Amino acid sequence: MKAILCKSWGLPDTLVVEDLPEVTPGAGQIAIDVQAAGVNFPDVLIIQNKYQFKPELPFTPGSELAGIVRAVGEGVTQHKVGDKVLAFVSQGAFAQQIAVPAQAAMPMPPGLDFDTAAAVTLTYGTSHHAVVDRAQLKAGETMLVLGAAGGVGLAAIEIGKALGARVIAAASTDEKLAVCKEHGADDVINYTTQDLREAIKATTGGKGPDVIYDPVGGIYAEPAFRSIGWRGRYLVIGFANGEIPKLPLNLTLLKGASIVGVFWGEFARREPKANAAAMRELMGWMAEGKIKPHISGRYALADTAQALNDMAARKVTGKVVIQPQK
Repeated sequence: MKAILCKSWGLPDTLVVEDLPEVTPGAGQIAIDVQAAGVNFPDVLIIQNKYQFKPELPFTPGSELAGIVRAVGEGVTQHKVGDKVLAFVSQGAFAQQIAVPAQAAMPMPPGLDFDTAAAVTLTYGTSHHAVVDRAQLKAGETMLVLGAAGGVGLAAIEIGKALGARVIAAASTDEKLAVCKEHGADDVINYTTQDLREAIKATTGGKGPDVIYDPVGGIYAEPAFRSIGWRGRYLVIGFANGEIPKLPLNLTLLKGASIVGVFWGEFARREPKANAAAMRELMGWMAEGKIKPHISGRYALADTAQALNDMAARKVTGKVVIQPQK
């Protein structure tokens, strides 16, 4: 089977495609023929050794996937050959086959295609943990989403609307903001052409948002936080901009506001029952049509580097997926 390998730390173009032995599941594992693998911004960082998760070289990147069970290991009873499953793993998804712990996989909901199933776990899991658990967003509150056209941003918009909140989407182009509107954003801000603080003030009537969802960091963090409402919650999701901002802590005092860290991977590891409950709620919303991943690109396995380069260059709206069998 073919797999992407990261043999040395570097940019996406250093990745290689190699032939590896077919996968055999160990005890408690299942082997999966990967039909689709979701691409996420951490994938760009991991291969450069710039992420908190640091695998040993060489390794196959990719953390979320959907596929068909090809074999089951000793002791596995919850899955059988031929089952369609989705899974979240620490590494290995950018390959034609993978072996995963049986408990890391869950059945694909009926009617869901592989590409969509591979685009749910990390982005919607992160945004559900952020918006529902960490921010405890309520119906009638207002949430501002920065970097709103990305995978986690669009997920946050849809989750905010599912909860009955008002959602303001901020992104860098009008084209990206049009996608945000399609996914339910009530108002939009182009922070390339508009003054962010003035735009937030205008769209909230001077009150400021109750929750700010920030996966970007960089230069927009401080003006956004200066605009937050009383008792606001500022969600630190990540730093797609590449710059970790330094927020003046006196602002938390003046605003009675909270800076709230969001680390979904660690949450899922430490609190698996809570994460499973969140995934069940997400699947229910999906069945009801309240959430639907936006997939803007599909790449063959050999084009994985291009997919990661597009992600790094912020050319992606929503999610892109690798289709390893092509």
